[in-house]
Formats: sequence, C-alpha cells, structure tokens
Amino acid sequence: MTGSEYSALYRESPDRAYDALFDSYCDYVYAIVYNKLRNVASREDIEECVCDIFADIYFGYDVKSEFSGDMKGYVSTVAKRRAINTYHSLNARAAHTSEASEESLAQMKADTDIEYDHGEKETRSILLSKINELGEPDSAIIIQKYYYGRTSNEIAKLLSMNARTVRTRAARALEKLKESLTAVGITL
Repeated sequence: MTGSEYSALYRESPDRAYDALFDSYCDYVYAIVYNKLRNVASREDIEECVCDIFADIYFGYDVKSEFSGDMKGYVSTVAKRRAINTYHSLNARAAHTSEASEESLAQMKADTDIEYDHGEKETRSILLSKINELGEPDSAIIIQKYYYGRTSNEIAKLLSMNARTVRTRAARALEKLKESLTAVGITL
C-alpha cells in the first residue's frame, strides 16, 4: 500500500483505511515487535504494543501529505520506535519491582561474610602462584592430582611419564609447596 492509496482510502472511509492498513502490515509489525520484546514482554504486552502502533499510525499519519511511496518504511519506523519505548518501559518497571522481602535480605546479609570471602580468594591466588613457582612438570602434576582428582596413572599418560615417577614428583612437589606456603604464613 502506498501513501497516496492510504490517503485516498482514508478520505473515503477512515475505518476502511485503518482495516486495509492493518491487513497489509499486521504480520510485519508483529514480527518487528516480537523481535524487540520477546525477552522482556508477555504475549499480551506484545499484542498491546502492536495495537498501539496501528493507533499511532492512524492518528499520526498526515493524510494531506503528498507522499506516494510505499507505507512500509513509515510503518516500520513507527513500529521500531514504539517497540523500543515499550522495551525500555518494561525494563524500568521490572527494575523497580522487588520480590525479596526484608527478612530474606536480612538473611542474605547475615549469610555473607565479605572479609572471609576476600581472604579465601587471596589465599587461592597465593596458592596458585606458589604452585606455578614449582615449575613444570611438578605444577602440572599437583594441579592434575589435587584440582582435577586424577590418578597417578592418568597423569602419567597425560605427561608421558612413568606412574612411579609421577608419585615421587608429586610427593616432593607437595613438600616444596608446604615449605613455600609456610614461609608466607599459610599452613595446610
């Protein structure tokens, strides 16, 4: 449908013009709105947005204009703008609603020990750096054995070593690691 066709139809009967516009572009507008709102809106919100778009077009289009091109560009612009506004509106509404009660927030606060969490993170960081200081293949053996829970035979296959050598190196590396950690004040 072109702008001049819509204007002529509107002059004859505004209702017929609205129906023709709706029939021509309903699926197109629904696709635009659905793509913009599918992650934040319910089906009813999407349908309401589509209706609002056609109302915007009906009341906002200047039928006296001399535009004779395809209405698709105009319809698409109105649809995208309205869908984006609805998206922002729904996100703002969702951000202002909180389902957490004061009791659950107090419980959350009581269960979280920030100092302890920070200390644990710092300890893990130091531990990892001390393991890396052991060098290869000792650091790989320690990580595979104690982090990934692999057996000496599995580690031996991964590192192309003998299983007995892996066990011996793991024991020695663990002793070096304990000494290194004790020197910085961490005991296992």
